[in-house]
Amino acid sequence: MNDSATPKTILFVCTGNIFRSMTAEYALKAALGPDPRYVVASAGIEALPQAMAPEVRERLLQRGILADGHRQRKLTAELLAAAHLPVAMGLDHRAYVEQHFGRRLLLFNQVCFDREEALLDTWEAVPDFERNPQGRRDYIAWVVDYLCSSMPEFIANIERYMSPQD
Repeated sequence: MNDSATPKTILFVCTGNIFRSMTAEYALKAALGPDPRYVVASAGIEALPQAMAPEVRERLLQRGILADGHRQRKLTAELLAAAHLPVAMGLDHRAYVEQHFGRRLLLFNQVCFDREEALLDTWEAVPDFERNPQGRRDYIAWVVDYLCSSMPEFIANIERYMSPQD
C-alpha cells in the first residue's frame, strides 16, 4: 500500500553519473530545499570509475550548489524499481533502460517542456572537445545552467509524471 507520507523517489539517469544526471540531482535538491515529499538521486548506465570534471564542480559552485559528496552509482534494477519518476538525460539512456530493464523512461526535456529532446553529452555536442577545451567548458557551463534554470518547470510537472509504487 502506498502511503502519501512516504517520500517519492526521483532518479536521473545518464552514462557516467558525473555530469548530466548528477547535475540534475543536485540542481533539483537545491531547488526543492528540504522537501520531505521527495528523495532525489542519480545513477549511470555505465558509471565507469572517473572523477567529476572540475568545470562541472566549478559551475555548480558558481550557482551555489555543492556536490563534493557525490559518489558515482551504477544503475541497478533495484534503484530503478524504487523510482517513482526515473528520468533519462539522453535517448541512449532511455533505450538502454528499456532494453535491459523493460521500463520506458521519460526524457528530462519531456518532463520540463514536453519536448522529445535529449540533453547531449559533451562529446556529442562538441565532437572536437579534446582539441577544443573552450568549447568543452562552454558546453559544460551551458548544461549546468540549463539544468538549474529548468528546475522550476521540472518541479511544476513532477506529480503529473509520477508513477505509483507499492
